Order: sequence, then C-alpha cells, then structure tokens
Amino acid sequence: MIKGSRKKKRLLPCLALIPAFLLLSACSGKNDTTGIIGDAAYIAEQSESYEENTNTVDAVVGDAISTIATEDDEAISGDTSTAVTTADSSMALHVAGSKLMDASGNVIQLKGVSTHGIGKYPQYVNKDAFRTLRDDWNVNVVRIALYTEEDGGYCTGGDKEALKQLVKDGVAYATELGLYVIIDWHILGDGDPNRHKGDAILFFDEMSELYGDYDNVIYEICNEPNNAPWQSTIRPYAEELISVIRKNSEDAVILVGTNTWSQDVDQVISSPLDDKNVMYVCHFYAATHKESLRARVNAAISAGIPIFISECSICEASGNGNIDYSSAEEWMSFINENDISYIEWNLSNKAEASAIIRPECDKLSDWSEDELSDTAKWFRAKMKENN
Repeated sequence: MIKGSRKKKRLLPCLALIPAFLLLSACSGKNDTTGIIGDAAYIAEQSESYEENTNTVDAVVGDAISTIATEDDEAISGDTSTAVTTADSSMALHVAGSKLMDASGNVIQLKGVSTHGIGKYPQYVNKDAFRTLRDDWNVNVVRIALYTEEDGGYCTGGDKEALKQLVKDGVAYATELGLYVIIDWHILGDGDPNRHKGDAILFFDEMSELYGDYDNVIYEICNEPNNAPWQSTIRPYAEELISVIRKNSEDAVILVGTNTWSQDVDQVISSPLDDKNVMYVCHFYAATHKESLRARVNAAISAGIPIFISECSICEASGNGNIDYSSAEEWMSFINENDISYIEWNLSNKAEASAIIRPECDKLSDWSEDELSDTAKWFRAKMKENN
C-alpha cells in the first residue's frame, strides 16, 4: 500500500482504460487457442464493449489525471477496477533474522499463487481472478511472472510496453484488494541473470520509482538462475540490482534467486548480501525435490538466512507429471514449522499438473471446485486451514 507519510505526484498505473492483455493480443498476431493470446471471440467481445464506451474515455482520463496531480492521496474516480486507494503503513514488511515480519513486529507468512508467464496467459491478470484467490483461497499475496526469454519474453521480442502495463495492472488490482504483490523477473532458460542485466536495471528502476511508496510491493530480481555460482555470478548481479531499487525504495523486501533453479540456498551462508530486507529464494516441486532440499533450506535457516519459497507445486519439476501427496505433506509441515512464505505455481488453464484451472475451463475467475485441478484443490485446502 502507499505510505501515508509520503506524497508524490506520479501517474499511477491505474490509468490504463483498456486491459493490457487485449493490447498484447492485438500486437501479437498469434492464434493459439490454448491460452497464448486468449480466446479470439472473448477478445472481440471485450473490444466491442470498450468501443461502446469510447465517448466517455476522454472525460475519465481527464478526471483521473486531475485527481492524481494533487498533493492529496485521494482515490481515483472513474474506473474503479484499477483504482488505487490510500492506506496506512500497516502492510509494511521487514526481515529480522530468518523471519519475515509485519509492521507490528510479528512473524508473518505470505501464501499465494503465481501467474504463469503473463506474455502467454495475460487474461489471468484481472481483478476478479485475484479477488477469487483472496476470498475463496485465503491468499494474501499474488506473484506476477514476467518471463525474460520464453513465451513472448520481455527481452526477446515481446511487447515491452504491453507487458509492463500488465505488471502495472496486476499491482493496481492487488493493491486495491489489500494483497501483497511480487513483481517477478522470471529468468529461466537464460540461466545467468547477467544475460539481460541491462534490461533488468531499466525495468526495476522504473518499477521501484513507480512503487517506491507502496508497502505491499515485493521485488523478485531473478527467478531461477542456473549454472550461475552464487559468489561469482548471482551475488554481484544482485548487489547491482538492489542498489537500483534502493534509490527509489529504501525498505521494500527484495527476493534473490539462487543457483540450480533456486535450490542452492546453502551457498548463501558464507556470503549473504549486505542488505537488511533481502530474502533468498527456494523453489520445490514435491514429486522431485524431497528431504535433501529441505536439509539445505534448514541449514540456511539455522545460519540465519531468510528463505522465501516464491514458487512450488506438488507435481514433478517439469510442472507436470505425477502428484506426490506424501512429499507435499512433508513440505507443508516443514514450511509451517519454519514460518516460510510460499507461492503456488501457476494461475492458468494450461494442460499440466501445476496449473490450478482445468484445461477445459475458460473462466477467468470464480472457479467452482469441479473447475479446479487436483493440485489447486490441495493447495486451496491448505491455505484455508490457516488464517
């Protein structure tokens, strides 16, 4: 949320009057009925709906700009679907030892769901989807996954402005709903985070300048490094990116991925970063990763290293394959015993085990039990167990 003690004149991301996923679809020219752009008929329907309201667009934009240009943090009139409201600093987070803490100094556990790559599944970045996760799943955080290379990646020919607008829309929706939100620089095939470091610097400079006053925004600067040793590769990259973010946001929590698809968290023990609000990322898939990975996480926690599980599921590491409920239960017990925050992968209807929506379901929110995957049913039950 926006800290009440700071007031800046800035053009907030809620000025987008057309959903960014429609802009992405129009620019792409692709026709993938599995979700890359979304259902063509649905997009046409939405476009027609916006055309019917074009007579009011100029007035809405004018009102919004006039409102934001004041020194007062007033709510934006007009499009309430992306309005950002002012709140106190009760959502401020900080790190103490190996724990994530709230503004009152109490241990807090974030639990939520990550989007799939927003270039491939932009339609799920919508307020009603996030509301459904909050109200029906009991999540308190969503993660917006911006791929750098795959699936219309930001650094490999994707429409940068449309992708950034999707991120901004997602932050606006989460903020209005009272959720934390992770902006995820989703490196995967690139392996070495330095491959697109220039783009990362520009992106996080822009995002942290926009959201420097938001207590609910968390920055994840490298999703899954691979073949990238901590000391020689990831740590120097993280130092540079953190310095960029800290110019605009002194206290935001920053998540830093670790080597081998964010599994080598124990490599951090001997040389953690010199920043008070950094956490180190672990990812697990319960059918693949078991006690040996938990032992590494436990070693890091015992050494005072704060761990954040920003991606996980109960299937195999491919995101598909068999579900291992026994291993999943062991992971969840470990997570809760250590107050570790965790994010389930992924919000889409992709035909794979980790997707939370069944592939035949094209609804974008308010899913029934029958429309959820087996993975989704398990995580939903776990998240609802603990308030």
